[in-house]
Amino acid sequence: MSIFVVCAALLGLLLVALSVNVSLTRRRKKISLGDGGDPEMLAAMRAQANFIEFVPLSLILIDMLDDFYGYRTVAALSVVLLASRLLQAAGMLGYFKSCRAIGSSLTLLVLIAASVLLLLVKLHLKPY
Repeated sequence: MSIFVVCAALLGLLLVALSVNVSLTRRRKKISLGDGGDPEMLAAMRAQANFIEFVPLSLILIDMLDDFYGYRTVAALSVVLLASRLLQAAGMLGYFKSCRAIGSSLTLLVLIAASVLLLLVKLHLKPY
């Protein structure tokens, strides 16, 4: 089984968990729209939104690399993306506050790496 597929599936489940967290927080805080000025609600919303902002494009770029760079590159980027999103979510939701910056930085690193590797292919400068 492809590590990319497993990581993509786990990321899908993480999105579900983040979405359920938003819904449960809304219900508990009785906030139907927006964040209601509540920091916990805002954090739940931003954790979900930040996921949506970065994960879909990252997965698309990583998947596109498979034909050009092979299994190891795709697997490494997939695992780092999964780990980074777990760290970022844990940090945003207050479980491990110091992990937020690490998770965000690693996510950007994956996005940059996948983008540059694809660009190198298109410029016929593929390093390996």
